[in-house]
Order: sequence, then C-alpha cells, then structure tokens
Amino acid sequence: YLELRTKEDGSDLAMHLDQLFQVLDTPENKRLKTLDEQLNLFPYVNGRLFTDRLPTAAFNSSMRQILLESCKLDWGKISPAIFGSLFQSVMDKEHRRNLGAHYTSEKNILKVIKPLFMDELWEEFSAAGENQNKLKELHRKISKLRFLDPACGCGNFLITAYRELKYLEIAIVEKILKGQSVTNINHYFLVDLNQFYGIEYAEFPSQIAQVAMWLIDHQVNMVISEKFGEYIPSIPLVKSAVIVHANALRIDWQSIIQPIEGEAEEPRFHYILGNPPFLGKQYQNSFQKEDMGIVFSQYSGTGVLDYVTAWYMLAAKYLKEHQSTNSLLPKSKVAFVSTNSITQGEQVGILWGILSNQYDISIHFAHRTFRWTNEAKGIAAVHCVIIGFSNYDTNSKILFDYQNINDEGIQQSVKNINGYLVNAANVTLKKIKQPICKVPVMSYGSMPNDGGNLLMDQNEKDLLLSKEPEAERYIRPFLMGEELINSIPRYCLWLVNIEPAILRSLPLVLEKVNSTKEIRAKSTRPQTKQLASTPTLFGELRQPTNTYLALPRVSSVNRVYIPMKFVEPDVIAGDKVYTIEDATNFHFGVLTSIMHMSWMKYTAGRLKSDYSYSNSITYNNYPWPEQPSDKQKQAVEEAAQAVLDARVQFPDSSLADLYDPNSMPPVLVKAHQQLDKAVDLCYRPQSFTSEAKRIEYLFELYEKYTAGLFVEEKKSKKKKISK
Repeated sequence: YLELRTKEDGSDLAMHLDQLFQVLDTPENKRLKTLDEQLNLFPYVNGRLFTDRLPTAAFNSSMRQILLESCKLDWGKISPAIFGSLFQSVMDKEHRRNLGAHYTSEKNILKVIKPLFMDELWEEFSAAGENQNKLKELHRKISKLRFLDPACGCGNFLITAYRELKYLEIAIVEKILKGQSVTNINHYFLVDLNQFYGIEYAEFPSQIAQVAMWLIDHQVNMVISEKFGEYIPSIPLVKSAVIVHANALRIDWQSIIQPIEGEAEEPRFHYILGNPPFLGKQYQNSFQKEDMGIVFSQYSGTGVLDYVTAWYMLAAKYLKEHQSTNSLLPKSKVAFVSTNSITQGEQVGILWGILSNQYDISIHFAHRTFRWTNEAKGIAAVHCVIIGFSNYDTNSKILFDYQNINDEGIQQSVKNINGYLVNAANVTLKKIKQPICKVPVMSYGSMPNDGGNLLMDQNEKDLLLSKEPEAERYIRPFLMGEELINSIPRYCLWLVNIEPAILRSLPLVLEKVNSTKEIRAKSTRPQTKQLASTPTLFGELRQPTNTYLALPRVSSVNRVYIPMKFVEPDVIAGDKVYTIEDATNFHFGVLTSIMHMSWMKYTAGRLKSDYSYSNSITYNNYPWPEQPSDKQKQAVEEAAQAVLDARVQFPDSSLADLYDPNSMPPVLVKAHQQLDKAVDLCYRPQSFTSEAKRIEYLFELYEKYTAGLFVEEKKSKKKKISK
C-alpha cells in the first residue's frame, strides 16, 4: 500500500502513515463507507496500539526506502526480544549508564525462570502422567499465576516467561485432548497476557514491552494453530499485559494488580523477576540517591549499596505483606539478575543482614558470578549473579557454580546458600577492629592530607635537593598502592621531630609546609581545619617502626595473587596501602596463598572491577589455620621464602610485571604452587578440589571461631550486668 500510494521522495509518507493508523484503530463496522478499498482491507487491531497520532515528520526518499524494505520482512518469526536490542542500539552510552540499562539474553533469562518456576511446573506435569484430574488441576493453577517484572525495560523477561508458560500449556492441552479433534481450540487455552505485569521507568521501552508481548502471543498462537489445525486469530487484541510507566521504587507494586475472574484469594504476584538497574553508588544521580534514601529510610549505613538492592528490599517487603499461607497456588518467590558486588564486601553484611533479620529472607537458588552476555549492540562488560529467594525456607536449594566466568554453570544441591552465595551458614561479616585469630594487626598507612605539598616525584625531589641539599635527611621514599605495584619512585617530606631552627633554615621546605597549612585551613571539614596547626606532619600518622608487610588496598582482578612485599621502616607507607608490622614469612605465605585469595574474592569489595581489600572485613575476619604444627608452619615459611627468592631473580621487574598472568615467570608460578600446597596442609590433609570447596571450608572455620568469640562476648556482658 505504502509503496503504491506514496511519492518516491517520501514527502507525503507521514500523511499516509497517519491515515493508516486511524484505520487500524477503527473497528470495521465503524469505518466510513467511502473509505478507500485498499485501506479497508487492513484489520482492526485494538489494544490502543494505534490510538496515538503520529507527529508530523519530514521523511525523505532514503527513509521511505528503508521503511518499505522493513515491511517486506516476515516480522512474525522474529524474536520479540529483538525490540529490546533495537532500543538499546539507539541509546547513547551515557544514557544507558544513567538508566542502568542492560538487556539480558534469552539464555540468561532462562537461568532465572527455570529454577524460579518452570522446572518445578514441568516436574509437576511429568508427575501428573496421564491423570486427567491432575493435568486439569495443573492447567487451572498456571492460569491463575501472576508474574511481575518491576524493571521490565523492553519486556524480555516477560516475553520469555510467557512463551515458556504457554509451551507448558500446549503440552498439557495435548495430553488432555489425547489427539481428539475439537472445534474452537482457543477455548481450551487458559493462560493469557493479563497474568503478566511490568513496571518501567522510561516511557519508550515500556511501550515496546507492550507491543512485544502482543507479538509473542501471536507467535505462540501460530504454534497452537499448527499443532491443532485451527487458526487462532491474534487480532483484534482483546487482552494485554499490564505494563505501567512509573518509578518502581516509588509506587505500591500491589496497586497495579487487576482481578482475575473466579479468583478465590486476595490477588498477589506469585513470581517477581527481572534485571533491575545495577548502578554502583558512584554512578547514582541525585534522584536515584533519593530513591535509595526512601527505600532504606529505616536503616543506617546503606549509602554504600548498589541501586539494584532497592528492588531486593521492596521485594522482601512485598513477600512479607502479601504472602499467602492457605492457597493452593505456590508461595510467592523472587529472582533477580544483579551485579556480583552485592554478594561481596561490606554490602553483604548490610543488605543481607536486613533481608535475613527483618524479613526472614532465604536464598533458594543462585548462580555465582558469570560473565554477562546479551543480544544488543555494545555488549555490557558486567559480571553478574542471579539470586532466587523468598521469605520461607526450603530443603531443595540449588547453587550454580562457574569454575570460569565464561563457562557453563555446574548445578549442585546444597544445604544452604548465604549472602556470599556460599554453601555455608547465614553469616555476614561485620567490620571489626581486631583479627579474630592471633595474628598481627593490619593497619592503614599514613594519610598525608597535604594537598600534594609534602609529596614529590623523582624530578621534584631532584629539583628541591639541587637548591636545598640539606633537606635530604628529611626526604623518605613514599609508597601508595600504585607505587608499590609498579615500582614507581615517589618521595615525601617526613618532618617528624624536626628542629624548628632547622626547618626555618630550609625556606623551600618551609614554603611547602606553609602551603600545607593553607590547604588544611581552607577545608570545610573540621578535622582537617584542626590539622592546620600541625602542618609539618601527615594528617594521620601510622608509620611502622620495624620491617612491615605492605599490601595494596586496590588490585586488579586479573591477577591470581595480590602483590605484596616486605618493606623497611624508612619507607613511608601512604594510606592506599595496608601495613602489617613484624609480619613473618608464615604470615606472608598465608596471605599470598590461593587459600587467602579465595576468601578475599568473596569478602572484599570492588572499586570498578578491581579488588578493594578491607582490613576490617577481609583480614580481621579471615580464619587462619586452626592449629598448624611447627613442621607445617616451617613448610609455609620455606615456601614463602622460595617465592621471595624467585622474585629476586628479576630485579628489573615490578610486582605488576611479576604477577601479570601473561608474564608471570615460570619459576615464580612454581614457587607459588608449592606455597599453596603448604598452606592447604595447614588447614587439612585433603586437597581442595575447587575454589567453592575452599570458601565453604573457610566459612565453616569462621563460624567455629566466631561462635567462641560470641560466647566470650556474652560472658563479658553478663559480668558487667552482675557488677
């Protein structure tokens, strides 16, 4: 029609499209009798799909040609999920970041919906066998289920869930009919679009989701027509999914539910699923931070949480307020795709502490970290987890483990899944000031808080000494994390206990001190302003007086081991490194072993994609070997020394060079492997077959250690009370 009726330059295309929209939105019996015969051949669509008028648009010949070519495609066989990919492709990168928009592939959607509900429903179908009553009961059950995606985007989760549920329904109807020929086959199908709900913040994708649901319904109807030999028309559209354009964090999810005919209980969502926006705290805009403040208003310390955690919180509240205990329908459950950061570091203690303690949340299944894949342009480089949960416990818990984040997951039945996605008790690590084991304290390095005035690179140092050579005795090597890892020379003025007369004799040094004082005095932070009175000193002094082990606070996830080394006390440690004074080869050996690295991966936070080590969470809570023998400790010390000796063979290489997976020297690799074995033997005589087994063992040991601590704490409190 458009090819025949429109001009080749496209100048009248908008007019004809608008006229076509009006026809598609008008029932056949209400159309003008004088309507063009070709236009009148177009069917009535309904569903308000073509109600909105097209704005006046300036089409040209190339745009017209693209539209005509698109019309020649058979769109009926194209996956509706493609609409999400198309939408993402026209969004700029910054807009995607602001929305937290990541479109999940069908493969990953199935990782959510299969363990959430489809596997169980198919098992129920298999158990029903040929029993007609059980089949009909299952059929009625699935026709009463409601599904909600509270961050539905273009509807990919709803599309896939609807299709999979309809495929189950087709299998049920086939068994019920047993091959008999019937008329009005549509009468035998009960699952419909109005069981599916979505909430989406952005208007355009919410409209795409609505259309995509109609399209998948049409495609399923074609499958039914082919199987049962009777055409099921998809238009006019009678029922539709309920897609709400709103901020899911600021509306009542229950308020969008519409009643289902013959429903015997209070309506509720039985399955809540989706892929809410990720957005770490550093990427949240002011409005999103306000969302977080509203959702977590009752709780302190939640400012570090990712944006996605707000959906977890509201889902937990929904389960508590709308969970049914007397229904024949299943209890409500939730499953979300999320960044793995909510299962690492301090976020675990905060989020899962609230969910477990306040809302009785239990994790039923989980996929540990895997690499994100999607079907859109510019695939998002994100490491994700999937977590399925509810506010009741279950004996059938499933954990999907990935030996490599690019591998297929290995499914295993487990006793419990905690907030770190470990088969262990529901423990959450808190920030504590002292280690749970008898090991040296790990401290922050000293914080300059000087505006850069007390720090120098090699050129600045040389320039200063060329003019004031007497200042050399007050210049010390200085280490931050980057300098430690990359062997970058850096220096600082260390003016602890400097004689006032000497300081006054060094005008260039005094100038740097005065600049430090001015910077601190201008600060709006009271503590920093107070430091203006002592401008010769670092803002915080924590320099070891003996040889210490230095460990960077941030390290690349690409390294098998966190680089660390022993440093002499005349080298000043900055606040981007941790220090352990009087550490021995045994301490170094355990900390640089694969055992400690496994613990670190689960308990440390992330800075962008890098490990962000924490002394108060990762180190202080680390369960060291329980009672290693002198022989075992000696084996670790010797293996640790072999690692240090291997490093010495490459004097021109930095720790970054030595621990790059692609350039790590074989002699160093072998030394670390021997060290790993020696450390393992300090924990138990059997070898660990996987990282999952290591972390499970460590959490069991942690629980053992902390149970003793808790007993001591309770005794101490009782003594205080009695006094």
